[in-house]
Amino acid sequence: MTRILPPGTRKISAPDALVVPPGSATPGRIVTRGPLRREGPAKLTGLAKYADDLVFPGAWYGATIRSTEPHATLLGLERDDAFDWSQAVVVTAADIPGENVVSLIRDDQPILVPVGGEIRHQAEALCLVAAADRDTLRAAKRHLRVRTERLPAIFDPLESTEEFSHLEVKQGDPDAGFAEAELVIEGTYRVGHQEQLYIENQAMIAIPHPEGGVTVHGSCQCPYYIHRALKRALQLTDTEAVVIQAETGGGFGGKEEYPSMIALHAALLAGKVGKPVRMIYDRHEDLSATTKRHPAVIHHRTGVMRDGRLVAQEIDVVMDGGAYCTLTPVVLSRGVLHAGGPYRCPNVRIKGRAMATNTPPNGAFRGFGAPQTEFAAEMQVNRIAEALAISPLELRRLWAYREGDTTPTGQVLRESVAAVDVLEAAADASDFARHSEQTRRAREARQTSARVATGIGMAMGWHGAGFTGSGEVHISGTASIELTDAGTIRVLTAQTEMGQGTKTIFPQLVAGELDVDPEAVETAPQDTSIVPDSGPTVASRTTMVVGGLLVHAARRLRSEVEAVTDRPFADSYRDFALEHGGLRVDEQFEPYPNVQFDDETYTGDAYPAFGWACAVARVEVDLDIGEVTVHDVVSADDAGRIVHPVLAEGQVEGGTLQAIGYATIEEIKLVDGRYLNDRLATYLIPTSLDAPRIRSILVEKPFSGAPHGAKGIGELPMDVGAPAVVAAIHDATGAWIHDLPATPERILAAMTGAPAPGVPGVSQPAPEQGAA
Repeated sequence: MTRILPPGTRKISAPDALVVPPGSATPGRIVTRGPLRREGPAKLTGLAKYADDLVFPGAWYGATIRSTEPHATLLGLERDDAFDWSQAVVVTAADIPGENVVSLIRDDQPILVPVGGEIRHQAEALCLVAAADRDTLRAAKRHLRVRTERLPAIFDPLESTEEFSHLEVKQGDPDAGFAEAELVIEGTYRVGHQEQLYIENQAMIAIPHPEGGVTVHGSCQCPYYIHRALKRALQLTDTEAVVIQAETGGGFGGKEEYPSMIALHAALLAGKVGKPVRMIYDRHEDLSATTKRHPAVIHHRTGVMRDGRLVAQEIDVVMDGGAYCTLTPVVLSRGVLHAGGPYRCPNVRIKGRAMATNTPPNGAFRGFGAPQTEFAAEMQVNRIAEALAISPLELRRLWAYREGDTTPTGQVLRESVAAVDVLEAAADASDFARHSEQTRRAREARQTSARVATGIGMAMGWHGAGFTGSGEVHISGTASIELTDAGTIRVLTAQTEMGQGTKTIFPQLVAGELDVDPEAVETAPQDTSIVPDSGPTVASRTTMVVGGLLVHAARRLRSEVEAVTDRPFADSYRDFALEHGGLRVDEQFEPYPNVQFDDETYTGDAYPAFGWACAVARVEVDLDIGEVTVHDVVSADDAGRIVHPVLAEGQVEGGTLQAIGYATIEEIKLVDGRYLNDRLATYLIPTSLDAPRIRSILVEKPFSGAPHGAKGIGELPMDVGAPAVVAAIHDATGAWIHDLPATPERILAAMTGAPAPGVPGVSQPAPEQGAA
């Protein structure tokens, strides 16, 4: 890993060289960069308790009865008298005490489809069943019958007439810009679903309270999402609904909103049984029923001058939300706001629509709409560079945002703009110009007998840190630090650990402000009865926003203690606690200075700051079968001040590999609205054997609005990896790939002019039904 620091940063000299006599063994000498992972030892030794590891005596097992049609009316649910129903409990929509909605943005998704109600997708939850053991549960499921009447289904968002959301962003006069342009290039790009494939399946366990209420333990990103959903559906108070995060094996957005559904199911069963109920999905059910990355169709029309100047952009974005709204409006919003790429253009018009289809709902996934639109943007840039006979590196140098530039929403980029920095860092580290010239010559000299070809590709991206627009203001999250009467320092937030390092960096930030060892700072469990609502663990906001709140709270705590003791905090906080008792400091989010956004007109500061990234990929393509091998990737990422370089590097490596999968092999096939490859045997992701060499370059352009200067890094690499790989495939083959993933079939079709395989993300109709 390379770390590029801003000018003026104090440099620490390297330790003395280790001199070893020739031929002797070299002893290990490891110096860690930042504290060790807090939860690492428990995970490595197997002591960490994931949801399925939790034991609650007398717990029953729960399951979901799901639809097997994409669109239908539910006529009835029938129990076979051949089964002894005294051994099981069944819950239907009629048993829900409150509102039959999964509380989120729009009240359109039922917890369970009521009899007489509309089934809108395959694998939709119709009723629930629980039993004391798994064998009885399986038998009960076999003796439940579902009666339906099929309805016509829509699978293509371009054919849908039901709209979840739409918006438009405009700057300048696009019509005049196109009239001025000397060259206009158009392109349509299409991307399909992508599965988060977290290592631990969705899992919830609900324990009913004797006096009423419920506690839910489970794998999740956002405990307070679940808390609100439970209160509304079960008619509970704040204290009657308790949500506790268990150790969570990955999320990537897939455990943002969906856990509310499974938690509600477990809680409804537990309430009827009067015992704890375990709802633990197997991988097949998890893949079949949960949310995926939104498919999208993006059309670009770009006007340029012969000297390379960008004068007009017109972009149309259509996203497939699936059957229900979930988080689709905000996914579309982020996708639209990033659709033009990190490039200044005086005349821009971007339109976005999110449409409903009869496929399982789509939701949050790392990048949250930006990877879809930035793939299209970067492919358009590379095609324009080729049309103008300009290096893609030189064209990006010409177009890249600088401080003082204005985005399509009218946001003036006043600070923390690192587009050029990451571009030059990635270009230098990869020796892009030299390798690009080599691959060009090799392509021009290639004989028809050639079996393989190599290529190099580049992509740039930007990613808004934190929630879009006034999202943070609406949430008004609170983070707290407590000095207990026993003299313990404790962090209290709802931010969850799911492998990204929250439990490590929060104590690190607080300890740095209090001048104590990070080991002296504890983290409270993510339990809604203990911690405040600091907002969800999403949107690259954890370190920047909530970490910033903790820095402010730590400074206040230190000031209050030192004002009483008249001694440094580190020397006096234990004495203070013994003499004066505990002290808690709550810090609520306040808007960043000079950051204003109009949600109605979609103008102003869309984000308080942006992260910036550039990736360069080198690939080898088998010209006979179209198979791609990604050999190495350089990823330069600016996330403001880096809090923990090792964890940041891990985010870049993981996000890059996920993006390579998105680019090359991860594709969900659908027939009749049902996912076909809904098992690990058939849904492919890159393994360690597929992983290329990844070089991470951390560029630091701090954000002054955050007291520690940090932005976010978790999503940035996801935005640039896929277009860099596909650009490299073009460099190797000379063929343009407009759809993701760039499978061997699509590459061969592009190279030979043969018919392309099916459109990504769109279901084929049922063979016996014909097209809908």
